[in-house]
Amino acid sequence: MNAIAEKPKADDRPAKLSEASPLSRKKLLRGTALIVVIVGAALALNWWYLEGTYIESTNNAYVQSDIAVLGPRVDGVITTVNVTDNQVVKQGDVLWTMATDDRQAQLDQARAVQAEADAAVVVAQRQVGQQLAAITAAEAAIASAQAEQTRATSDAARSQSLVGAGWTSRQANDQALADRLKSDAAVGSAQAQRESAVQGLAVAQAMLALAQAKVASAQAQVHTAQVMLDYTTTRAPFDGVVGNKAVRVGMYVAPGLQLLALSPNNLYVVANFKETQLAHMKPGQSVILTPDIDPSQAVRGHIDSIAPATGALFSLLPPENATGNFTKVVQRIPTKLVIDQDDAAKAAGWLRAGLSVKAEVDTRDGNPKRVGILGAALARFGLI
Repeated sequence: MNAIAEKPKADDRPAKLSEASPLSRKKLLRGTALIVVIVGAALALNWWYLEGTYIESTNNAYVQSDIAVLGPRVDGVITTVNVTDNQVVKQGDVLWTMATDDRQAQLDQARAVQAEADAAVVVAQRQVGQQLAAITAAEAAIASAQAEQTRATSDAARSQSLVGAGWTSRQANDQALADRLKSDAAVGSAQAQRESAVQGLAVAQAMLALAQAKVASAQAQVHTAQVMLDYTTTRAPFDGVVGNKAVRVGMYVAPGLQLLALSPNNLYVVANFKETQLAHMKPGQSVILTPDIDPSQAVRGHIDSIAPATGALFSLLPPENATGNFTKVVQRIPTKLVIDQDDAAKAAGWLRAGLSVKAEVDTRDGNPKRVGILGAALARFGLI
């Protein structure tokens, strides 16, 4: 009876099988998970070896712009404002104008001074011509006096020979001698007049130079007044977008006030990479820029240039590590990144100065193709 009692029942085997099934499934799941982990790790290591090790990335990157802050060049009252906030303008467009009455009056006064200086030049030129004519007349008088001197000298010589022989009277001889002395005096007088005319010419030429200098000064005053008048109209120095507009009609402004900011269209990105990331970075390398405002709008670019010093040295108070208070900190180097022309239109929708972006630089030479984990796996077997 004991043997019969110890015989297993018919329904014990299905119970044991039902208890073993969950263990088998757990082993299967664990094995599958282990395989997935191994495959994933292999794919990740393969991607890192073929792709990731060449990528240097940073979130410390921001869109920058060479923004120009515009203000008045002269003082005055704003009469018109031709732009609104965030308006797109072209180079040469009028931004605002100022009252011109006082500047126009200064220009008119300067032009009157120039006209007076021009008249003084004409007078001085006439005086120079007059002195030249006087010199010519004096030279003619010298020639006439010298001719008369020659005649009187000859007559005096003949009279002396004749009076010695008794052929003429002593009175006639005295008259001939007097004529000779008179001709000598006439020659001296003509020469003195010529010398006076020469001196007068020098004075007239000096007056002409002075008048011409006054004309140059008057022209400079006219130019300055014209420039001051032109400064009452402010134009856009380049294509861009108006921002931070503070100019209003009726304001009295003076040089030094900041009335408007103009942001150019050629925006770029400045990424502050760690010094440990720069070993293989150089201008021309490919960059992918992903904006925080819309990560789906990533664009391609390239390194334009790398700053000559760290950002800390360009700060207002650069660090001084020789004071004994030294703490080593990884430095960052500003790197200028430019968006490629092919992707510029795509970036126009989100590109704004000051926005944050993620910059990923591919340090491989040339223009390599960026691939993901799956692409790296396919590239491993030469499928792409």
